[in-house]
Amino acid sequence: MIFVDADACPVKDEISVIAKDLKFEVFFIASYYHKPSIMNEGENWTFVDPDREACDLYILNHIKRGDILVTQDIGLASLALQKGGFVFSPRGTEYKKEMIDAALDFRYLAAKDRERGKFWKGPKPFTDKDRNLFLAVFDNFCRNMVMNGS
Repeated sequence: MIFVDADACPVKDEISVIAKDLKFEVFFIASYYHKPSIMNEGENWTFVDPDREACDLYILNHIKRGDILVTQDIGLASLALQKGGFVFSPRGTEYKKEMIDAALDFRYLAAKDRERGKFWKGPKPFTDKDRNLFLAVFDNFCRNMVMNGS
């Protein structure tokens, strides 16, 4: 199964195409405030309260070992990895247990800087290069899972 933290995910359509092609079941989880105006046939959407962590909690209560998650949320990524999931960012990064602690530390330090009034630039704008990298990495990973019978 594929879970998508869908509130701000820029690669939902790409995930749908790959999932449909490889016969993966995909679940898009979003708050009611982010309900899309168009939902494609065959997509599974679940809408949760707009509380800050509602999507994360829903995903964590449903994801199992071997499932895939696409999220930009490093905290959610960390918890999904601990449950045995595979986690990808919409920019094509596969989060691994070996790198997650450093990412969490960086997030913590950035939050401390913001508390002190020091603000850094936000993430770079999402580009076609990011989309293409995600497509290549995610498609390859999913195809390998199918070939290996996972």
